[in-house]
Amino acid sequence: MSQAQAIDLGGLAQKRLALLGNPNCGKTALFNRLTGSQQKVGNYAGVTVELKRGLMKTAAGRSVSVIDLPGSYSLNASSEDEAVACSVVLGRSLQERAPDLTAVVVDATRLRRGLRLVAALKRLQLPLLVIVNMMDRVRAQGRELDLAALERAIGAPVVEATGITAQGTDGLRALLDRPGIWPAVEQGKATFPATAAAADQPQAGAPEPVAPVDAAQAAQDDAQAQAWLAESGLDLALPPHAWSHRLDAWLLQPLLGSLVLLVLLFLVFQAVFSWAAWPMGLIESATEAVGQGVSALVPEGLLRSLLVDGVVAGAGGVLVFLPQILILFFFILLLEESGYLPRAALLLDRLMGGLGLSGRSFIPLLSSFACAIPGIMAARTIADRRARWVTILIAPLMTCSARLPVYALLIGAFIPAREVWGLQLQGLVLFGLYLLGMVSAVALAFALKWVGRSGEPAQLMMELPDYHWPRPKDLLIGLWQRAQIFLRNVGGVILALTILLWFLSTFPQAPAGYAGSAIEYSLAGRLGQWLALLFEPIGFNWQIAVALVPGMAAREVVVGALGTVYALSQSGDAVGSALAPLIAADWSLATGLSLLVWFVYAPQCIATLAVVRRETGGWAMPATMVALLFSLAYAASWLTYRLALHWS
Repeated sequence: MSQAQAIDLGGLAQKRLALLGNPNCGKTALFNRLTGSQQKVGNYAGVTVELKRGLMKTAAGRSVSVIDLPGSYSLNASSEDEAVACSVVLGRSLQERAPDLTAVVVDATRLRRGLRLVAALKRLQLPLLVIVNMMDRVRAQGRELDLAALERAIGAPVVEATGITAQGTDGLRALLDRPGIWPAVEQGKATFPATAAAADQPQAGAPEPVAPVDAAQAAQDDAQAQAWLAESGLDLALPPHAWSHRLDAWLLQPLLGSLVLLVLLFLVFQAVFSWAAWPMGLIESATEAVGQGVSALVPEGLLRSLLVDGVVAGAGGVLVFLPQILILFFFILLLEESGYLPRAALLLDRLMGGLGLSGRSFIPLLSSFACAIPGIMAARTIADRRARWVTILIAPLMTCSARLPVYALLIGAFIPAREVWGLQLQGLVLFGLYLLGMVSAVALAFALKWVGRSGEPAQLMMELPDYHWPRPKDLLIGLWQRAQIFLRNVGGVILALTILLWFLSTFPQAPAGYAGSAIEYSLAGRLGQWLALLFEPIGFNWQIAVALVPGMAAREVVVGALGTVYALSQSGDAVGSALAPLIAADWSLATGLSLLVWFVYAPQCIATLAVVRRETGGWAMPATMVALLFSLAYAASWLTYRLALHWS
């Protein structure tokens, strides 16, 4: 490796500007304002866990490519999201070309902390400018900042910005047109200084943390930031946000704060199930209507069966879960935007620490109740590697919305609709399944507490932002992105598996005069007969075994798969209604209870395993997850089946 690392720009004239800054400094809001992109703006450290890209126009109309990097406190990456930012800025990423210029976004109310990043980049002689964001908050407290003095002290361009107003980026756009603001580009190459962090190139896969900056360098950067502030007369501390301070005096009390959190979580989950019923019913009715319309237009045969039972049923099976997912994420985003979510993580840190986890694990686990995919992705903000892996491993035990159709079918078929102690028995069973998943996650985390542990668990360090009224636009942006994530990462898999199941259950077709069911003659039927030998000890028949094939990949399709196995003509919500009496008559109570417990632990869908592989950088964690959850599911179902047989 030479003394300089050369990054080939490929002759591109378009400049590349990277936005780097502490978490919660308003960086993504600024990115949205510059590029017009519909990106998530969060009031919680670690919202940006991947790169976001967009194009902006300078005041002179020149195009600039802007990269929004994950929030970082230093160039000593302590988590996976910080590693992404550091590797790009230092020019060592294998996936992203190094920026021509790095803009360090600094919170005007927390200058010293933000300027530590500026000092680190200056020490490494990297081209940079400083954006002092959130100046509106400083002026609201009756103060002004002398940014010209700060620019003279730092020796780098400093500009004011406010990401939430239309004119808040005018100064930055004009600055980027200033002659000499961009580093020299010679013969199509930009040069970056060699550093200890850039010396070793990472291997393909998950980003590796940047080589640590030693304590002396960190102290040097902090001293330099303090010196700049003193030289420019900006070293006076701002008073705390009065409203936030008063609320925290109540909401961060161990007892009262925990009670408030429990009440909030109870209300959230009540809303998820009650509010989602109406839109889910509409989607199911629409799916059935579309299926009937296709049946009326297409003659009876294989094409009609493919379109109605494969494509339409598959698309409906994807869309029907959107209401629950979006309602849950609406509340998560509401708590996040208001500034309460990091407080919840702080309250739960002691409990999580007893399990060998971190308070930061609360956010991924809460998200996993809607879908494990965004929950697993959110685990990037956990600095402790072991705690992050355990969080990913137990996230699937949170009862995601994909299990609800299966639970509804089995509870309706095998649990009588009567009251116990004034409460609905069916509702109590559903609550018990949720509780079983959570208790199992806690037990598993505790069992793994000392696995891979070296030294004491890392202490939670988390910024508590000021409370804010959530902006409706940001809530809508966040919901839109969650819908895209679900449809892109999960929807395609579900639709493909539904069509694949249709093919397996249709071919080869039974010959004329075949005495048994047509599906028994198909590939799915034969596969089910073989798998029934494996699942017979836990009470599963061949029909269940057939449905588990797509169910192991996407649990949402199990109800539809059972409808196909039992050769039902209904679609949408009518499938469950027609199935309930059939399976109640065909299966024993022990089988129904065994299958309920199976889905508490059932191995994850293909999309989730793909995300786990990407987040952990290999197949070791997905393989461990499948083996562990399959073993837990089989053992728990066997025990349930045997106990039910004994008591019945």
